[in-house]
Amino acid sequence: MTDTAPPRETDSTVTLLLLGDAGCGKSTFLSRLKHVKRRIPQQPGTAQDSAPEPLRDSDQPFVYDIRFSKRSFALEIYDTAYSNQHWSTLKPDVVIIAFDISNRETLDGLRGWRNDVIRYFQHGIGERIPVMMLGLKRDLREEGEGIIYPQETYRMAQELRCDRYAECSAVTGELLAETFEDLARLAGMSMTEAGGQSAGTSCTIL
Repeated sequence: MTDTAPPRETDSTVTLLLLGDAGCGKSTFLSRLKHVKRRIPQQPGTAQDSAPEPLRDSDQPFVYDIRFSKRSFALEIYDTAYSNQHWSTLKPDVVIIAFDISNRETLDGLRGWRNDVIRYFQHGIGERIPVMMLGLKRDLREEGEGIIYPQETYRMAQELRCDRYAECSAVTGELLAETFEDLARLAGMSMTEAGGQSAGTSCTIL
């Protein structure tokens, strides 16, 4: 979880890159993470007390202080719209590919983003990087034609050989803290000898 205490010495820094189509909710998600409270229950469909403060691309990376498995580390998150250089020139330790649960086109677009991850960050045979698939705007999932059910997104995560799958709503706060915990867990595992990669078919749905 995030630590609201003053900055302290960390063991290491984990770089995370957040990819996804424009408008899928990445910026709102990152803004809300700054205000995640430690395990405060949130009723589905209810708004948070206040809207998240917008983040500026020029402020990247967005830094979060993490404690995981008795280890402290800094989590640096870069969004797709990194202003100082193209995101493909970064060297992330973990990648998140995000989509809008209410927009099927953004789900289909994940195949292209996953191919980009392979193209830019996996240069050797058998080389992998931990990838988390993230569904945003969970509060907009409504019954009807074209609805994207969790079972479908789970199959997509398996197809794309992602190591984790989670979904949340940055607007209502539903599953936001749990998603960030899973993200921090994957980041922490990337610093261990075993690494954060799974066989590519073992995804955790929150």
